[in-house]
Amino acid sequence: MLIDKVKKVKITDNITIGNDKIFLIAGPCVIESEDLVMEVAGKMKEITDKLDIQYIFKASFDKANRSSISSFRGPGLEKGLEILSRVKEKYGVALATDIHEPWQCKEAAKVIDLLQIPAFLSRQTDLLVAAAETGKAVNIKKGQFLAPWDMKNVVKKFEEVGNENIMLCERGASFGYNNLVVDMRGLLEMRKFGYPVVFDATHSVQIPGGQGETSGGNRAYVYPLARAAVSVGVDGVFAEVHPEPDKGLSDGPNMLKLDDVENILEKLLQYDKLTKEL
Repeated sequence: MLIDKVKKVKITDNITIGNDKIFLIAGPCVIESEDLVMEVAGKMKEITDKLDIQYIFKASFDKANRSSISSFRGPGLEKGLEILSRVKEKYGVALATDIHEPWQCKEAAKVIDLLQIPAFLSRQTDLLVAAAETGKAVNIKKGQFLAPWDMKNVVKKFEEVGNENIMLCERGASFGYNNLVVDMRGLLEMRKFGYPVVFDATHSVQIPGGQGETSGGNRAYVYPLARAAVSVGVDGVFAEVHPEPDKGLSDGPNMLKLDDVENILEKLLQYDKLTKEL
């Protein structure tokens, strides 16, 4: 194989990832409404069941790192978790969400299967330790300001607490002002730590703060970059999706249109199969 074996990560009793075909973390950037998350979760469950892809539904109860103080942030922890629990109850999907402060970890872990550390917070020791102590699986996004090999210190923080149920996520590196680039070598570098690696295909095409009070992006590059990452040999793909991305309240310019997801996944699975057979 092109890549070495990594540790298996257990998300739920029915979902364990690592070394097999790609899994998917996907959903709207933020919980805009219960109707929206239900629509996306239902459609994504249908698609991933059809394609036999292990799937984790993602939506944030709060987006704490918005460009402007006036930007929409979400319903908050309590209401957000109530909505997400109903999504799980209705569709039987595993759940992922961002956490921003240590105190949120224990509360989120009551409902959430995969806690996610935002890239800007990937060096916040108190947050990492609190997430690790829940015993839940954790998706750690590599900061835009970090080299891939710098993630060894992040990994060590989890290992010291005794939680090795983690995965590392690439979402692009800062390249000058208001721009991100993806160094595909970083995917292989992070995989050397022995944990599954996820490629965040939609945030990698973000243009941070590029619209003044909001971030821009170019979703036309999502599939080409995801195709490249899958060809390198990642374990999973992260993507934010929305029925009408241009009307999305967060990250609209780089979110995928829900109607396009099935076709994209079908193609990615072909590249993934070829890569993992080599």
